[in-house]
Amino acid sequence: MTKPLVSLFITPPFTQLNTPYPATAYLKGFLNTVGIASHQADLGIEVILRLFSKAGLQQLFEELEASDCELSDNSFRIYSLKEEYIRTIDPVISFLQNRNPTLAHSICDRSYLPEAARFQTLEELDWAFGTMGIHDKARHLCTLYLEDIGDLIQEAVDPHFGFSRYAERLGRTATHFDELYQELHAPETLLSRYLLDILDEKIRHLEPTLVGLSVPFPGNLYGALKCGQFIKKHYPHIAVVMGGGFANTELRSLKDPRVFEFLDYICLDDGEAPLLSLLDYLRGTRERSQLKRTYCLVNGEVVYINGAKERDVAQRDVGTPDYRELRLHDYLSVIEIVNPMHRLWSDGRWNKLTLAHGCYWGKCSFCDISLDYIKRYEPVTAALICDRIEEIIQQTGQNGFHFVDEAAPPALMRDVALEILRRRLTVVWWTNIRFEKNFTPDLCLLLKASGCIAVSGGLEVASDRLLERMKKGVTVAQVARVADAFTQAGIMVHAYLMYGFPTQTAQETIDSLEMVRQLFELGIVQSGFWHRFAMTAHSPVGLLPAEFDVQRIGPVAGAFADNDLFHDDPLGTDHDQFAEGLRKSLFNYMHGVCFEFPLSQWFEHKVPATSIPPHYIEKALAEPTPAPRPNAQVVWLGNMPTIDFFEEKQGKKTQAMAELVFYSKKDEWAIHTSVTLGTWLAEILPRLHVSTSEIFPLETMKTAYNAADLGSFEAFATSDIWKTLQNHGLLIV
Repeated sequence: MTKPLVSLFITPPFTQLNTPYPATAYLKGFLNTVGIASHQADLGIEVILRLFSKAGLQQLFEELEASDCELSDNSFRIYSLKEEYIRTIDPVISFLQNRNPTLAHSICDRSYLPEAARFQTLEELDWAFGTMGIHDKARHLCTLYLEDIGDLIQEAVDPHFGFSRYAERLGRTATHFDELYQELHAPETLLSRYLLDILDEKIRHLEPTLVGLSVPFPGNLYGALKCGQFIKKHYPHIAVVMGGGFANTELRSLKDPRVFEFLDYICLDDGEAPLLSLLDYLRGTRERSQLKRTYCLVNGEVVYINGAKERDVAQRDVGTPDYRELRLHDYLSVIEIVNPMHRLWSDGRWNKLTLAHGCYWGKCSFCDISLDYIKRYEPVTAALICDRIEEIIQQTGQNGFHFVDEAAPPALMRDVALEILRRRLTVVWWTNIRFEKNFTPDLCLLLKASGCIAVSGGLEVASDRLLERMKKGVTVAQVARVADAFTQAGIMVHAYLMYGFPTQTAQETIDSLEMVRQLFELGIVQSGFWHRFAMTAHSPVGLLPAEFDVQRIGPVAGAFADNDLFHDDPLGTDHDQFAEGLRKSLFNYMHGVCFEFPLSQWFEHKVPATSIPPHYIEKALAEPTPAPRPNAQVVWLGNMPTIDFFEEKQGKKTQAMAELVFYSKKDEWAIHTSVTLGTWLAEILPRLHVSTSEIFPLETMKTAYNAADLGSFEAFATSDIWKTLQNHGLLIV
């Protein structure tokens, strides 16, 4: 009897300390739907926990003692305090795993943790952390403590170490495989020995026939190839396959056969269909020529095979991500920096889920829109998404979700929010968006009610000329209005900012900074980050540089990776000289200070004065809101009222009146109106309530109002009663 194939999916070091990268959970969830058993492991967190433990630090310091490594003053300080680090490491890790919260008191009085160079930044950050609670302050101090040890490791043990990346430099813009190949044959370090020991334990216990290595980023590549190298040497019968974001973007023209000393196969784009075809091939039910989007070595040459007739698996059929087997309660909640959105990335456990495959916009000229993960847009239904949400909550016991879409579509976000509320789910979630006009104030209130706490989106250059050139499909004024709608709803807004786009002038950079200053001063954006424009091989700018007045100047094409491109700006602007000033100004704006500083004060070189009027954003916010669409849905979020009737004297006449009393979570309020209107409201509100499955368009409400012979609906829609209902949960979405 043929032994069944057993797959083990691995995330190699390192991605995040606080939550697993979801690729292995996606693949395991899919194989569940077709009845194929599989396993998964995040070797990143397991290596971290083995190294940052009492036994791990003891071994670290013992190896330092045995070596003749000359330490810097900072590293020697850490080494001299080795007993303090060994004594405190296990309690600190336990605290960051939320297992002994009372330790926060000892940590915060600055008498418990040994301190080295990282703590020197505390004085300048005290003001930024002044309003934080004791547990947040303690977690930040513990993060500095871990970073001190990390600095020692990087200096004296393994120069490739980083908490969220491993040997990232080797994988970034690596057109040739030579340096990586050389490093992969260098002597093992303590870190790589831990990695391979843990991998060996997994293989011995699970006995897989296929190991899949997920490589989302350049900082995972070296760790993945170390794993593949070990398996090929000690377990040559195991098939080793690599996939993930790095392969999808960087290895589309792979030619170097040496890569296959570490791997057997590399699959591109969505992994479900290539994985199924590969499993068929390994069990002998498919010819090699019928593999799907797969590189392998044939007669010593790298060959790309894509002969499978099957289409990609539809998003409705990929199944629910399966997080079982991952050590979900062992991840670390750290606070690295004070950027609010970056804190969401590093603090807390987030279940990752996708609302829709690809990007519904798919036009941005700096984005990889030619690749499948962007260009093939395929949403699923709100009901299916909420089924998956419920299943993941049951799996993990955690209700925090990060929807990892390229740009979550507004209509689907609305439907998901309604479904969450109908099912009475308690969910906390955040996602990435485009700042488009469909995010009305009412839609933002609905998203908030469903559990949305934050959104991030690309403002990019904050210049209308360049936004048009980028094909973003938005203007700065529109971004401001959408960001304000989210902020007014109580949802944090993070803006991705960009500088150095081709033809961007110094004037436009300063004008962009002024736009950003006004956005933060008005409080409608709370978080941001400046990125230097990167030209990639699969974006319109990279594919058609002449159309963007830019010249590609490198790197020279090689046999390994191809993605990041070097280029000359046609106008010759030195964009790098703006980097530090943009960073410093944004850091201060995020903390609500220095808005009065002239923009020139942030830069050491001369810059032009801004041409943006001082109240540009304020005027954009004052523009009238467009009327809602007739087919927009009317939703009532509030509770049902009690209705009483009474008589009210109006001069010599007595008027029959109705009183509708509503109870909210915090207070009660009432509407006094005519009996006919009061009765109609009491009858219509249950049909509008978010708990019902009935879709009630605005036009239908207007028809029902007119049928009740209550007068002009247009007059009603501008009345005080309507405004009162809007202030308490009547939404048009």
